[in-house]
Amino acid sequence: MVKGKPSARTITVFRDPNKDKRAATGLSWNPIENHRVAVAYCCLEQRAPKNMSFNSYIWNTENNMKPEMTLKPASPLLCLEYNPTDFHILVGGSYNGDISYWDTRSGSQPVQKSSTVHSHRDPVYKVIWWPSRICTEVFSASTDGQVQLWDIRKMSEPTKQLVLDPTKKGNRDSALGAVSMEFENTMVRAFMVGTEQGVVVSCSRKLETQNDPIVCTYRGHSGPIYALQRNPFFPKNFLTVADWTARIWSEDITESSIMSTKNHMTYLLDACWSPVRPAVFFTVKMDGTLDVWDILFKRKDPTLSLKVCDEALYSIRVQNEGCLVCCGSQLGTVKLLKMPPSLFTLKNNEKALVSEIFDLETRKAKSLESQYRERHQMKLSCSKEDEEEKEDLEELLACTEMEFYESVEAEKKKIG
Repeated sequence: MVKGKPSARTITVFRDPNKDKRAATGLSWNPIENHRVAVAYCCLEQRAPKNMSFNSYIWNTENNMKPEMTLKPASPLLCLEYNPTDFHILVGGSYNGDISYWDTRSGSQPVQKSSTVHSHRDPVYKVIWWPSRICTEVFSASTDGQVQLWDIRKMSEPTKQLVLDPTKKGNRDSALGAVSMEFENTMVRAFMVGTEQGVVVSCSRKLETQNDPIVCTYRGHSGPIYALQRNPFFPKNFLTVADWTARIWSEDITESSIMSTKNHMTYLLDACWSPVRPAVFFTVKMDGTLDVWDILFKRKDPTLSLKVCDEALYSIRVQNEGCLVCCGSQLGTVKLLKMPPSLFTLKNNEKALVSEIFDLETRKAKSLESQYRERHQMKLSCSKEDEEEKEDLEELLACTEMEFYESVEAEKKKIG
């Protein structure tokens, strides 16, 4: 039997019920009830229409006619995340810098909200729950250059905060604006923050400025890093999306990524790994295209490329079982797509093969990094030698000039 190219089909479509359409900027699947997905809606235009709705919604995949529940924040939500241990609780980050949380059993209004004086000063682009037994703490990242840790039991002010100043001086004026974030409790470098400046900032687990939590930085993008996620099977390797490429990195290599897609003709705006296959990841682009990548078969080109809509796709999230994918668009349309079995069925020896690929590419990158450093050192040494030769030549010329004038003066005295 000849197998054709993989394809995906649209299961259902959720549309922003408001007259003035807003971008679907954040998506979150319910961790237990897989037929529910929360969608954050926000107008990203500088001048939003008057009286535009602030509401975000929870949708049921079995009913696309109207939202199952409305969430009413004080400011539009850019991101929204279900609590991984209590599926009734969600936390959201707002355009005005607020952090709010909801309990769906308590209605549409937030249970608590951060106080304005202690909130972020810029939009909150990412919130992440700290995985723990009670799971009440959440991180927030904003373009004001701060990462903050909150406890939803007391949201009057953050319990900890970090200024993303690469000089490690805690200076907010030189801080890098955060637009994406990843946290993995099992890693020493638990925090990774993607910034507006195209730099990934890696931080230690303790979020305390006085302990210099910023460990290192990764540079390789020329634009804001809209997506940052560790591979769920190999957390030492992480995925970033910015400008025209998606890149895979190793924590051990700071100078460059170990793998990269080709340069696209349009910007990439979000990405995520498959939760069931370590070789597969997804990206969405400004031209409305969803690309699915399988590094076991192709590196530079996607295995599946699908035109989802005619406007930009701002968000993507894969269901835990890996077969359903949600894509959110610039006009507030969320499409639910079903992937072919080949893209959510674990292959034989896939984990071992992907591990081998990552190890091989990491060794190759380390070798190139070593060669680069040697050449850089040689260049510095040559420059130093050239500088010393120049100084010797200048000293010789000065001595020659002095001897010449001394001989002239001696001749003048003889003639006199």
